[in-house]
Amino acid sequence: MPGLAATFLAHAKVRFIPPEASAELDGLLLRAWETARERWPAVELPAEAFVTHLAERLPEASPDSPIEPLLAQLSLAELYLACACLRGAPAAIELFDRNYLAKLPGLLRGPKQPEAMIDDICQLARVKLLVPTPEGAPKIAEYTGRGALLSWVRVITVRIAIKLQAAQKPAPDQDSDPELEQIPTPGGDAELELIKRRYQTDFRQAVREAFSELSADDRHLLRLYFVDQLSMYELASLFRVNQSTVSRWLKSARQEVYEETRRRLQERLGLSTRDFKSFLAVLDSQLELNISQLLGVRDGVPRPPGKD
Repeated sequence: MPGLAATFLAHAKVRFIPPEASAELDGLLLRAWETARERWPAVELPAEAFVTHLAERLPEASPDSPIEPLLAQLSLAELYLACACLRGAPAAIELFDRNYLAKLPGLLRGPKQPEAMIDDICQLARVKLLVPTPEGAPKIAEYTGRGALLSWVRVITVRIAIKLQAAQKPAPDQDSDPELEQIPTPGGDAELELIKRRYQTDFRQAVREAFSELSADDRHLLRLYFVDQLSMYELASLFRVNQSTVSRWLKSARQEVYEETRRRLQERLGLSTRDFKSFLAVLDSQLELNISQLLGVRDGVPRPPGKD
């Protein structure tokens, strides 16, 4: 099918250097389209539409990067289905309902999650994922193919669940500190409790500033782990790496937050050596417990970590 290379190059965010033999790129893109649609034979999606969608979601690369390895990083079949859903193809939406949305109740079900709440969450997820709004395209447009579609759908749905549950909670008293009230003081130590209360504002600010120093990828990873509560196994599936790699990413990100928080507190508080050691005991015991609360600060939804 002629013209696919031109379509691809025109819509890619990276201004790739046009290959001398455009027929080879045409062939590569045609094979990608044919391979993707094999999984969904009932879904009709023109090659040009798929290639346009694909080009707009290609991983970042230098202009002289070979294109075939970039395509190999993507779940082409699921990207094909997402593109067809975005275009409103009835067969694609039916398959998306059957193969993805129908699995959400089982993924969300838990001892503290009422069935009625799960139903509401799943219905809201379907609307957000598939229905366009006056503000823009449906959420399915944000799927880039750089992870399993079911894992991506679950992450989106978990975020919807968190917002829905938060909206149903009574507003906290203005004088309370919900972020730190939930953190137990180790052993009920009165000295540590006093330090926590005295410097709680500095502590929160230092942690938030430490988070701001992380890369967008690391902030996204911590949000998935602490807020969305994805397991190591789920994160490994989402990013297509092994669990030891995910563990290493998390350990590195947490250590960066810890060290930067310590540095900022020491500069800001001017505590004596004894008081600062006591404060570090609070920090050691509470930083990780408090991450899920502090991650409430909005920083968008960056792409998954591009690490090995």
